[in-house]
Amino acid sequence: MKKVQISLNSIDKVKSFVNTISQYDFDFDLISGRYVIDAKSIMGIFSLDLSKPIDLSIYTDDDATDVLEALKPYIVD
Repeated sequence: MKKVQISLNSIDKVKSFVNTISQYDFDFDLISGRYVIDAKSIMGIFSLDLSKPIDLSIYTDDDATDVLEALKPYIVD
């Protein structure tokens, strides 16, 4: 499992984020406080507080470098 912080502070960012991760077969969860939602669920994402960074968990045994590269525009340093 790999964890990163992402920022989804606009509707367009949320749509492109879901399109990006939907290309991968493994599971993604977004964690905001005590809420954990499926990151591929656009409705679930909009139920979160998007004004601050959110934790993204990527569940894979593989090297996640290609996923992290695709998610670079959303990752908070």
